[in-house]
Amino acid sequence: MRKLFVIGLCLGWICCAQGGDWRQFRGSESNGLGDDILPPTQWSTTENLGWKIALPGRGLSSPIVVQDRVFVSCSSGFRQDRLHVLCFAVKDGAKLWERQFSATGRTSHYPKSSVAASTPASDGQRIFALFSSNDVVCLDLDGNLQWFRGLTYDHPNASNSLGMASSPIVVGTTLIAQVENDSESLATGIDVATGVSRWTSARPKKANWTSATIWPKRFGGTEDLALLQSSEGIAAIRPLTGDVVWKYTDGASTIPSSVVSDGILYAVSNGITALKPPTDSASLEQIWRGGKLGPGTGSPLVYQGRLYSINNAGVLLSADLKTGEIKWQLRVAGPFSGSPVAAGGHLFVFNEKGEGHCVKLGDEAGELVSTGNLADEVFMCTPAISNGAIYVRSDQHLWKISAP
Repeated sequence: MRKLFVIGLCLGWICCAQGGDWRQFRGSESNGLGDDILPPTQWSTTENLGWKIALPGRGLSSPIVVQDRVFVSCSSGFRQDRLHVLCFAVKDGAKLWERQFSATGRTSHYPKSSVAASTPASDGQRIFALFSSNDVVCLDLDGNLQWFRGLTYDHPNASNSLGMASSPIVVGTTLIAQVENDSESLATGIDVATGVSRWTSARPKKANWTSATIWPKRFGGTEDLALLQSSEGIAAIRPLTGDVVWKYTDGASTIPSSVVSDGILYAVSNGITALKPPTDSASLEQIWRGGKLGPGTGSPLVYQGRLYSINNAGVLLSADLKTGEIKWQLRVAGPFSGSPVAAGGHLFVFNEKGEGHCVKLGDEAGELVSTGNLADEVFMCTPAISNGAIYVRSDQHLWKISAP
């Protein structure tokens, strides 16, 4: 009994010790918030650069951080049909392992995009990489293959000529993947241990590049839910069964994803619509709607009592969470494909030209602290923040920005 207690105590400590993890697109809770340790607020090719690593292929996917390792996916080959998952040491960027696979599904995509467009996800023990070819790879943290799914075998008409880009999320013991398109559109919940689908449900037949969002049970409810966004709206589902708990049916964006904060869903719908989901039999409550707050490509962010959104004109908007009123705005040079993230009272976002902006956030105004350029390469990812460092990738390299 004492041995079991000690083992349990150690496992609990390990779970709590990984506060710096950034386990999926926009962080472990898919909200764009880091551990709030302030990273460097300025950088260049010679300043505050921890390391720079060459990658063997292209990718829009973001890096993720689990324990003391950074994971990233990319694709290579004439048809982009070679799939890569790589692991690097946080400390010095040393490559710990690389695994390669052949795509089993279609690899057609928009020239600006890539087959490695979806950000990997992790449950802390495994890494899950979804590619535009609808292939899902599961590896343990040491790179050992656990299972492989070619979803095109089960769903041969699930494809998009522009390429898929929705990132999977882990909720409990279920990996949820949206494979939404104009033909065989679906979402599926996969057992993280076995790779077997627990459920598969039909989704709206329209191309969709948004990623699911987590609704934590601490905001009301008996379990964590997954929020699936589409052109028709947002559905809250149970991860183990796929059952729909509640729905928002007034339409939503098919590119930027919505965000959850303090029991409110800020849906990318008709600009931004703030919603309070039901906790009992009551209906969904709309708190406010801000038509001018709609983001361009990047997803919105809620941080320190404000909502932040970057529109297609490259204007960063700061809005009051209670009313949706715009409090201030600041122009930042774009264009942007990735989403902003925040830590230590600052917002960080990279444009497609590799210019990384650091904005100091305030109640009355935002201040552009610095703009740092890492390389003349294509940047389309959302950066990851972990333990006072920023991890960002281009089509060719992976960087760690950190203080000496």
